[in-house]
Amino acid sequence: MAPRPKAKPRKTKSSSRIFRQPVSDWSQFVDIVAGWPGFRNWAFRGQGSADWKLHSSLSRHIGLSGVCEEAWPLQEERIRRIFERKAHLFISDTPHDELEWLALMQHHGAPTRLLDLTWSPYVAAFFALERATGDAAVWAFNLPLMWQRAERGIDGVRMQDIDPRRRGNFEKYYLPNKFAFVWQGDPFRMPQRVVAQSGTFLVSGHLGLTVEEILERYPRTRGARNSREDALLIQFVFDTERVRADAMASLYSMNITQSTLFPGLDGLARSMAYEFEYSWQVDLKTNEPLKTLTDGRMPAGLLPDA
Repeated sequence: MAPRPKAKPRKTKSSSRIFRQPVSDWSQFVDIVAGWPGFRNWAFRGQGSADWKLHSSLSRHIGLSGVCEEAWPLQEERIRRIFERKAHLFISDTPHDELEWLALMQHHGAPTRLLDLTWSPYVAAFFALERATGDAAVWAFNLPLMWQRAERGIDGVRMQDIDPRRRGNFEKYYLPNKFAFVWQGDPFRMPQRVVAQSGTFLVSGHLGLTVEEILERYPRTRGARNSREDALLIQFVFDTERVRADAMASLYSMNITQSTLFPGLDGLARSMAYEFEYSWQVDLKTNEPLKTLTDGRMPAGLLPDA
């Protein structure tokens, strides 16, 4: 395997709502996410570059296509209508609510305003590091604080009123792109891939804003003494050159692979890329037999004395 280009040092300055945490060792990340039970209520997203913003696929496509903002509602409704009218040709059981339709579109490659998240920081780390060459990122979303900040309303709307699964809400609160909020949730019927990835979705209320920009507008936390206490997002910035090998081997041992995250033949085929990098027989940098095979004794001090 060709050596990866040496990562350039990057600045990790935190904003008022985003706390950035550099990660130079896999065990450092594991210690952080396993060391505080509060992370069980957070959601995560892995991205192959720490420079990528938190954009939905439809927001990114708008940047490529150049469609003017005034036409966004018309065109978003158009692609949803076309997909819904023709999907019955390929599936017998059609979705029951708007979010399930959007999840199905996203699953098969259509641009939507959904952002894929996972409840597992390790699944997010896999997506961040598997194909990264420079600094990668795992974004952690402080959902409890986001919900608390939004209870009183964002841009005049309350979170409990904007559930996109309710009939008419998508057209009222999302298509106009007038409200700078994000909503997190799942379709009532969970797609297989979402289940496999411990997944959930973030739905953006405005296609023209990144998730970071939206959350910067959320009300502040009273009494917060620093940016960490008021953070709605943590961006874990991985030094891929230092972290990837240990991380991918650890994730493989957790059975987190393309094959398990994407059930089916396609996922199995994609998992072969890392299978090429993994061996229980030889050191792949030297092709020498692993020392643990020739001497299977456990090192002294690895476990505490009984």
